[in-house]
Amino acid sequence: MASNNTRRGFDPKDERFFSNESIINLGIAQEEIQWLLDRNYKIGTVINFVGDHYLLSSRQRLALKRATATKMQYKKRKSKLLPLKKAKHGCMFIDGFNIIITLEVALSGSILILGKDGVLRDLAGLRGTYRLIDKTERALSLIGMALNKFNVPQVKFFLDEPVSNSGRLRNRILEHSKTWNIPTEVELVRNPDPILSDMERVVTGDSIILDNCSSWFNLSRKIVEDYIEDAWVVRFDKKTDDRKGS
Repeated sequence: MASNNTRRGFDPKDERFFSNESIINLGIAQEEIQWLLDRNYKIGTVINFVGDHYLLSSRQRLALKRATATKMQYKKRKSKLLPLKKAKHGCMFIDGFNIIITLEVALSGSILILGKDGVLRDLAGLRGTYRLIDKTERALSLIGMALNKFNVPQVKFFLDEPVSNSGRLRNRILEHSKTWNIPTEVELVRNPDPILSDMERVVTGDSIILDNCSSWFNLSRKIVEDYIEDAWVVRFDKKTDDRKGS
């Protein structure tokens, strides 16, 4: 049974950590992180150095880490981004936990970070543990609505088998898919990252996969923007690519 009234990814300190004033400072910190990354400094070292300088919390550091990469990475990811009008041309391969947790966080009113690559990422940090919550059903319904909106002919989800309740989530996806009228597969694998990294037409917000896959759709962001009006989305860089992949 799904947990009721759970706010996925919620932290009561986020109102302070990501206030308007804090976001201005985080934007400055992101510029400095960007400058160092473009000069081949390692992300862990850079985050610690800049984070210590600005006295940032671990939550703020995590947000900057997930929102920032090198200019070369942004350029490469953008070049492989497919418009969603091309979703009808073949099977879509979905990083299951990634999209579902992102949508659960959005539906919970918890914070999402808009990266400089235009991708929404959460700060839930489940670390191998997952349980279905009251937002899971709605998240799956929204995915089905989007798949039908863009006339996706076939879809395959990949779930991390070692993550708790992956089997239960697989069953819920398959149950929902009966109403989508779209051929749907769900495969439990030890690690979806290397599999999706070698594929095209991928849906994920995982940076490693985005850097290595042949092509991808920014479906999570489109769903949030189209269906979750009260989603709490924070961005540090006003120059972030605003394309919705439509």
